[in-house]
Amino acid sequence: MNRDIAEIAAFVYYEARLLDERKWDEWLECYASQVEFWLPCWDDNDQLVDDPRKCISLMYYSNRGGLEDRVFRIKTERSGASTPEPRTTHNISNVEILKQDEHQVEVRFNWHTLFYRYKKVGQYFGSAFYTLDMRGEGPLITRKKVVLNNDCIHQVLDIYHV
Repeated sequence: MNRDIAEIAAFVYYEARLLDERKWDEWLECYASQVEFWLPCWDDNDQLVDDPRKCISLMYYSNRGGLEDRVFRIKTERSGASTPEPRTTHNISNVEILKQDEHQVEVRFNWHTLFYRYKKVGQYFGSAFYTLDMRGEGPLITRKKVVLNNDCIHQVLDIYHV
């Protein structure tokens, strides 16, 4: 079954909105239990590293448990990096379906997140690659690879920025 690009884009927008609204539990529900969540680093030759288990990553969670732990720390104010929580606005563009079959869809899109914390405005931008499981009532993210194009990090970088 071919999925409509509007349906896929709506899901991507929804996930970003949940981050902006700090609806952490609902955001986690967008993810499968065995999700891989990865922000690779750029190496010295300006190439993305290709293996999160062998190379340093900006972030890497091999399953949803890592994301749940991160959300727990944010919600219980046990994360100095997230206290106070920044205000964010995610902007998504150029949503494309790269590949699909009966059960899953691979998606690519560009993103730009503006954030405000401690009276300072910051921004991150890049592209993202999702693999979505389409067998349930709604899509579930089974893989999320986020490429951060402005990787000179002067402020905190956390799950709500990407």
